Amino acid sequence: MTTELIRTTLTNALQPEFLEIIDDSAAHAGHAGARNGGGHFHVNIVAEAFQGKSLVQRHQLIYQALGELMKHEIHALGINALTPSEKN
Repeated sequence: MTTELIRTTLTNALQPEFLEIIDDSAAHAGHAGARNGGGHFHVNIVAEAFQGKSLVQRHQLIYQALGELMKHEIHALGINALTPSEKN
């Protein structure tokens, strides 16, 4: 399942203290990305790896970690990336 692939990949790459993955694919049934097999996901992630990084750099870390999954399994990805000190 793609959700578990995302979870495993991000956990291995970023060692988050919190990771939530929401699969919104069903809400996009019939959409071009859904027909091609790519799902719609939203990631809420809290990781020390984001400390001192801009929003763009945080997103880049996530996209780099997900790599090949972004080509076929993931059509759309929403990201909320925080450091541990920002989560409160």
